[in-house]
Amino acid sequence: MTKPPHTGGFLIAMRKAFTYIMTKLLGLYINILSYISPKKATKLAYRFFSEPRSGRLLKEQLPDVLKKAHAEMVTHGEFVFPMYTWKGNDTKVLLVHGWESNASRWEEFIGYLKRSGSTVIALDAPAHGLSSGVEFNVPRYAEFIDVVVKKFSPHYLVGHSLGGATALYYQSHYPNDSIEKLVILGAPSDLNTLLTNYAGLLNLNSNVFLLLRKHFFDHFRIKTDEFSGSVFASKIKVKGLLAHDVNDDIVAYKEGKKIAEAWPAAEFVTTKGLGHSMHDEKLYNRIYDFLFDKKA
Repeated sequence: MTKPPHTGGFLIAMRKAFTYIMTKLLGLYINILSYISPKKATKLAYRFFSEPRSGRLLKEQLPDVLKKAHAEMVTHGEFVFPMYTWKGNDTKVLLVHGWESNASRWEEFIGYLKRSGSTVIALDAPAHGLSSGVEFNVPRYAEFIDVVVKKFSPHYLVGHSLGGATALYYQSHYPNDSIEKLVILGAPSDLNTLLTNYAGLLNLNSNVFLLLRKHFFDHFRIKTDEFSGSVFASKIKVKGLLAHDVNDDIVAYKEGKKIAEAWPAAEFVTTKGLGHSMHDEKLYNRIYDFLFDKKA
């Protein structure tokens, strides 16, 4: 009897092709709109840049690791975000996830941290997990972090990807006495690089790129060429451990190197084969030793 042909690979290829075509068509539409209605073009371009398409959670279907935590919904202005706490001793570690993720991404790492007996705290970024809102931006995420820091006074702050970039922004803009060490994993450095990559993905023209830069300044007083993890890191005095993988296909390795070169108090760890997720027993043990060895 003849076996039916395998169609899985074909369907995957078709979905990828469809996504590619739709992405380019969206970019073409925004490019045309930028000459007809710059405000609408800016709004649309910024929307697709700032609105995550995954990372949301349902309260009724929380991952087991979050069910085991003490959860508290925190109100900050017009926003609401969850704060998860795995209770331990007086030493506190705050975990900050990245783009299109949520607090559950730390499940593996939390197991390592529990060996120290520490209290572990995590939160969901704006428009991620159970947090309210539809838009992600670093300054607002930093506000969420500040609420948690003021409540718990954590000793250590660990951030991954855009969470790492936000941790750098936070530590440079909200100086405090509680945070003693920072761990930054796979973080991007320059906002201009993120915008350039986004523009390349959609084939956006230079006009749209300039409109986006103007939007950041008008709404956040952010000059995109100055909004950089390396600039933030240069102002940070606390000790840091910065890790980046050479095979990271989401955030280029050179982004991590740029941050490391600007942060004299940080040790730069290069990994290979971990990709962007940075989940690895050896790396987690290295972070553990850095955080809890008083000589580090």
